[in-house]
Amino acid sequence: MSGPIVFISHFKVKEGKLDALRKFAQETTERIKADKPGTLVFLQYLNEDGTEQSIVHVFPDADAFDRHSEGAAERAKVAFEFITLVGREVYGSPSDKALAMLRPQEGSGSSLSLIPDSMGGFIRPGPGP
Repeated sequence: MSGPIVFISHFKVKEGKLDALRKFAQETTERIKADKPGTLVFLQYLNEDGTEQSIVHVFPDADAFDRHSEGAAERAKVAFEFITLVGREVYGSPSDKALAMLRPQEGSGSSLSLIPDSMGGFIRPGPGP
């Protein structure tokens, strides 16, 4: 079993799509909270001028990351109406399946940073639901 994985994705918000993105972000948060119990952390952030979005995910292991990724193509299809992928960062060791999904397509202009070697740390369980 792998250790914890932190996955951070960065996006540009498309012109005129911020309000729709905010609504979509709330709906997505509720859906992932209900449907992906192995996702320990799912946090979405906007920069000050609302032109960039970052999403932080934390998973206990590679299996939970894989389960979270199920249906990601469908979620992304809708999300890409509002945002454009800039880059992704993965801390920890995801599965080969997850890595294949995350690798940027040639000419996409997005990046992937892999930081697999954990030097230790902990995840403190939060309060219950």
